[in-house]
Amino acid sequence: MHRRHLIKSAGSFAATTLLPASIARAANFANQTVTVFIPYGVGGGTDLWGRYNAPFLTKYLPGNPQNVVKNSPGGGSISGANLFAATAKPDGLTVLVTSGSTQFPYLLGVRQVKYDYKDWKFVMASPTGGVAYISSKFGVKSLADLGKLKGKQLHYASQGATSLDLAPMLAFRLLGLDVQHVFGFPGRGEGRLGFERGEFDIDYQTTTAYLRSSMQLVRNGEAVPLFSWGALNDKGELARDPNFPDLPDIGEAFEIVNGKKPGGVEWEAFRAFLIAGFPAQKLMLLPRDTPDDIVAAYRGVLRKMVKDPEYIATKDDQIGEYEQVTDAAGEELFRQATTISAPARAWVRDYLAKNYSVNFD
Repeated sequence: MHRRHLIKSAGSFAATTLLPASIARAANFANQTVTVFIPYGVGGGTDLWGRYNAPFLTKYLPGNPQNVVKNSPGGGSISGANLFAATAKPDGLTVLVTSGSTQFPYLLGVRQVKYDYKDWKFVMASPTGGVAYISSKFGVKSLADLGKLKGKQLHYASQGATSLDLAPMLAFRLLGLDVQHVFGFPGRGEGRLGFERGEFDIDYQTTTAYLRSSMQLVRNGEAVPLFSWGALNDKGELARDPNFPDLPDIGEAFEIVNGKKPGGVEWEAFRAFLIAGFPAQKLMLLPRDTPDDIVAAYRGVLRKMVKDPEYIATKDDQIGEYEQVTDAAGEELFRQATTISAPARAWVRDYLAKNYSVNFD
């Protein structure tokens, strides 16, 4: 399957769950300006995603409004998200873009977070994926060989204990791996370079980076792929990533290593951050009281732009191989990416406090 068609079934499902046409036609943005509010600095992945989508809002929202992009960085996106929550009006003229870096502090219950995803209405989600791999120097050929790592400590280049690298941190623990996380790296690209230099033994890269760069390490015999993060199917269940059909997803990896299906509070905690960091990594949102006709108009943009020749020709290179999702399928992604039970949140907070001195007070 070509990687462009990842989560095709979810996208197809989304395309069939339309609100009545009379409602969708009610909104009109003629002679208006829509602000795409991005709580990150210029040039990062979320900024690029927001800027890529902005012209399609102009093209396909009723009345063809102008658009401006407003960046409001600070506090790892917390400051900007707080500002949007406090000031955005439910008139459809300001739309928020968030990523896993905004969702993680919310799931963790970080005290600086004043926003609540339950106060926002979902427009669209953008999934991503990735593959974890290990140095071939250990003689590991697949997950079945992880027993060879008993007594060995692995090293991983991490952006921080509460960053997006929290998901791989919890995943490695669930697989019984002894991994020392070396903090302070600005991104996964620097981690991959450290892996290439032999400074680190285990790594993961998002799908695009893995296919473009890390696959060469596998071909050269320097790295062995272990598992993918997986994708969510139409039912909201973890499944194999169609980009990597021969690799087990992380749920399968857990079962292979532990001899049982994943479950329990630790798995529940990990799964919340997994969904927020990968299948629903980027979200477009409107304030809670935004009228349904405006929400419908925004969702209609996605249905139209996926058929747009410019979108089809440029999307993979600009924002990645995964299809953006809206409507019922997207609502399920949004729900799972912004929901964590109290016991699961307490478990992960306690784990981070005890093992990495993370202070949540």
